[in-house]
Amino acid sequence: MSNFEYEKLPEGQPQQLIDGEVIMSPSPSAIHQSIVLELAALLKNHIDKNLLGYLFIAPIDVFLREGEVYQPDIIFISKKNKNIIHEKIKGVPDIVVEVLSPSTAYYDLVHKKNIYEETGVKEFWVIDPDGKTVEIYENVSNAYRLFSKVRTSGTISSKLLDGFNLKVENLFLQPGVGSHDDG
Repeated sequence: MSNFEYEKLPEGQPQQLIDGEVIMSPSPSAIHQSIVLELAALLKNHIDKNLLGYLFIAPIDVFLREGEVYQPDIIFISKKNKNIIHEKIKGVPDIVVEVLSPSTAYYDLVHKKNIYEETGVKEFWVIDPDGKTVEIYENVSNAYRLFSKVRTSGTISSKLLDGFNLKVENLFLQPGVGSHDDG
């Protein structure tokens, strides 16, 4: 399927165009959404406070190249790159965050990661709710290099978002999710 044909599909569907094929997925889990919400709130606060650019969360289509239209969980676009923002994102974001789900992990960690790398996404963040890990990859000459990795607890930072530090344990201990005791 072409990008043009993909754009004609009904809006609001949990679908992506991966290697020219429409891939559907079920809605994310509560912990997945909790992680996205917590991280997006922290990022938005830092980005707005420092006037760094624009933050988006899924579902929004990111058109990277022909046959590759994704809906990353979180997308950061710097001010200098704002020309890619239209009704949809038409170009390469600066940072892409993927929170792994059983139905999408293969695509996120293999095919999509390769496309992000090749197209020049500067930072690729992978969050694994089951393994309680956060990995940040830096794009150096269109090849990803693991820049930061934390499991369960500790702090990670971004090279692109100067001054942004994240205590990883805050992402995985959200009220109302998991073994929370309501008393």
